[in-house]
Amino acid sequence: MYSPPLPRVAHPVTDRQDFGGLEASLHHLISDHHHKSLGLRDHAEKAKKDAIRSATRVSDLLVDAVNGGVQESFVNEKRIELEIRALTATIVRFGKQTDQWLAASHSINTTIKVQSAAWAS
Repeated sequence: MYSPPLPRVAHPVTDRQDFGGLEASLHHLISDHHHKSLGLRDHAEKAKKDAIRSATRVSDLLVDAVNGGVQESFVNEKRIELEIRALTATIVRFGKQTDQWLAASHSINTTIKVQSAAWAS
């Protein structure tokens, strides 16, 4: 069975005259893809920079919170040290006064004993 050849139908991909349109479409697709890739890359880079900025801000806030407590503790420590010095000076002064009172009372007791002995004789 022999069948006659079918008539040729124009095919847009294989016909030589349509290659110009096909190349232009391909070029257009590649160009669109390239521009979208650049846009995505720029968007990703911006998101990365924003994330780094946010992380840095969080880190700074955490450091400030910790340092605030440390600074308050340091100030309290200095106040306590000043109070200790003041109390030490007061204790030394009271010790000297106590020694003076003891010396005076001892002197008075001695004088009274001597006078009592003199009156008794």
